[in-house]
Amino acid sequence: MAKSEKTTYSNPFLEADFQKMMDFSKMAENWQVPGFDPQQVLDAQRKNLEAITNANRVAYEGAQAITQRQTEIFRTTMEEASRVMNEMAAAGAPEDRMAKQAELCRQAFEKAIANMRELAEMGAKSNSEAQDLINKRVSESIEEIQSTLQTMSEEAKSARGEQSKSTSGGGQGSQGGQN
Repeated sequence: MAKSEKTTYSNPFLEADFQKMMDFSKMAENWQVPGFDPQQVLDAQRKNLEAITNANRVAYEGAQAITQRQTEIFRTTMEEASRVMNEMAAAGAPEDRMAKQAELCRQAFEKAIANMRELAEMGAKSNSEAQDLINKRVSESIEEIQSTLQTMSEEAKSARGEQSKSTSGGGQGSQGGQN
């Protein structure tokens, strides 16, 4: 009997060094666009990440506040329930107990509605603050893009004008830069 050999398979994608295959700095040098500033793009992305981080922080702090408030509500509710049970045990006639029980149920329902409203408002406020941070960054980003496009457009027009002058021998005609 022949001894079985173990076959080993390898994945060429796991062994490849993509940085050597694609040198992005060389690609960027070859891809020159008038008015395009890679540092400006990096700064914009940094600002985007900061806005998302701040929005997440606000949302997290809001969630913490809601959790703390829920804990306070639960503790208070348990203390009140204990007090009510003691009062109910001490009450006299069945009619008095029924009236007391109905009143306590009404108060508990009103308190529960008030607590739910408070928690909902806390959540809405936190969400609104986080959304405002994101909306502000989106507006800033749109303004940055418009400014960059304006600059790129002006530089491209300027480059075409210089090219037109050099190809037409002094700027005769308006078709010097068109192919």
